[in-house]
Amino acid sequence: MTVDTLAAEAPSTESSTPDVGNPALESTSPGSTPPPDAPAAGTSAEKPKKSPARKAVGKKTKTLELTLTVIGTADGEWRAELKQGTTHLARDLAVPAAAVSRAARELHEDLSTPLDKVIEEARSQQAARVAALEAELEAARRALADLD
Repeated sequence: MTVDTLAAEAPSTESSTPDVGNPALESTSPGSTPPPDAPAAGTSAEKPKKSPARKAVGKKTKTLELTLTVIGTADGEWRAELKQGTTHLARDLAVPAAAVSRAARELHEDLSTPLDKVIEEARSQQAARVAALEAELEAARRALADLD
């Protein structure tokens, strides 16, 4: 254990520079006249201080947190689930791509723009698949006609 043996110096009451701006520390010499804005002797030198403004305590709004997850596949199939905390409120619901696009557009443009790009890509892939299947179907019909 260490003990400090030096005594702490008390702050000096005499100062070579007056404390400007602090009326309690400013003094006037007995022969001088007080400043023009100083109150007369014997009157209250300070006005009562106002208490700081208090903020109105408002009600905390109760928040409700829901998690909506929308999952899409390259085939254009969309599924949705809704959770509140860890509880599933709805699970594995089939959702049309057009409904997903409309919902995103209603929520916010920043959601709808990238989502519409994904849906458009899936649409073009499906169109290519349809064209390939139509070509295959036409070839199968010709082969069937040749067998008759």
